[in-house]
Amino acid sequence: MTRLSVEMLAADTPPPITSAGHAQLGIAVLAGIAVIVLLITKYKLHAFLALTIGSLALGAFAGAPLDKAIISFTTGLGTTVAGVGVLIALGAILGKLLADSGGADEIVDTILAKAGGRSMPWAMVLIASVIGLPLFFEVGIVLLIPVVLMVAKRGNYSLMRIGIPALAGLSVMHGLIPPHPGPLIAIDAVKANLGVTLALGILVAIPTVIIAGPVFSRFAARWVDVPAPDRMLPQRPSEELERRPGFGATLATVLLPVVLMLAKALVDIVVDDPAHKVQRVFDVIGSPLIALLAAVIVGIFTLGRPAGFTGQRISETVEKGLMPIAGILLIVGAGGGFKQTLIDCGVGQMILDISKDWSIPALLLGWLIAVAIRLATGSATVATVSAAGLVAPLAADMSTTHAALLVLAIGAGSLFFSHVNDAGFWLVKEYFGLSVGQTIKTWSVMETIISVVAGGLVLLLSLVI
Repeated sequence: MTRLSVEMLAADTPPPITSAGHAQLGIAVLAGIAVIVLLITKYKLHAFLALTIGSLALGAFAGAPLDKAIISFTTGLGTTVAGVGVLIALGAILGKLLADSGGADEIVDTILAKAGGRSMPWAMVLIASVIGLPLFFEVGIVLLIPVVLMVAKRGNYSLMRIGIPALAGLSVMHGLIPPHPGPLIAIDAVKANLGVTLALGILVAIPTVIIAGPVFSRFAARWVDVPAPDRMLPQRPSEELERRPGFGATLATVLLPVVLMLAKALVDIVVDDPAHKVQRVFDVIGSPLIALLAAVIVGIFTLGRPAGFTGQRISETVEKGLMPIAGILLIVGAGGGFKQTLIDCGVGQMILDISKDWSIPALLLGWLIAVAIRLATGSATVATVSAAGLVAPLAADMSTTHAALLVLAIGAGSLFFSHVNDAGFWLVKEYFGLSVGQTIKTWSVMETIISVVAGGLVLLLSLVI
């Protein structure tokens, strides 16, 4: 490389906003994360505000001028929202169409009609995994709770035998599979290939969800043998509809974005020529934006119209789908701001310098950092965003597959041991009528199994590909 090209490369890389030493930067990172954790856990401040204050605190502790720290934060926020904001919105619209049209209920009822006895936990995994593809975790829980309670009551099953597989399916999708916000953010941060990450994510997700779902539910049902709570089941959306979309059309709509993104990855491997017309076409239709937009447009005709929705009703459904994501968008954006502040303070380069002397693999480092932040903040999204920002420099020299595996390692770490500082913990506890101890024995252990198994599989894959 010539001296001129080196200077040009250096000019493209913004200088750190502070020249603090490694020790001061390390203390600044710990202090910044401590501020976020304290504000979220002790003072119950919204994660968006906590991340904003924590980012500014990080800059101050690192010795950066406040105006530079503000610029870093706002730049990171804008870049992150620009990168994944539209995708989150499209995913929310598709999920709302799926729920309100009765399409989700159609998938559930069709699969349950063909399952019974010992196959029921496996059916619940399948239902949760399919429905969980376009839905946020919390929305998926609310949607599946009536089904879990109904199946447990009617079939006289242990609640954990049915509930744990459903929760495992949702959680694995949330942590490992694009187009969920966490994996998308990590892909953007480490510049990983989305199609490859999706393909490897599915490869890791299948054995993970089997072990954490149907297999672990056998033990969970013995440890916590509780019946479904004796209270009125929440109303299912399709109960107020005269008709609903068919199973095949609904399933095809849900899987459409995944198929398009996987097709792009396959064409990239087979053709491997960016100038080739076929690859250029699939680069467009397989991009997350077009894939999700296509699914939403198709969903209007395959989900909304068969349910009898008028144009006005579809418009209202879209609006209702968008309203709840304001908080998610702001948290994701603020997480991106925190990540950019870390990078501009020189923290990423610091980790790169220090890790050269460590024998710990980059994938394990990403998993461990995500675990630490998850345990501290309770948020899988905050853990993913922060860990991805910290380890992103390590991905610079990685192959395409190893960059994708780094994303999955971070996603796996972000699911580790959900406890009392996680909103999902309380959702599961209240809906299933469990005590705190029972929730830890079941839900928290299940999340830990997902994290450890997925992390282990990622490390094993890194040895063979």
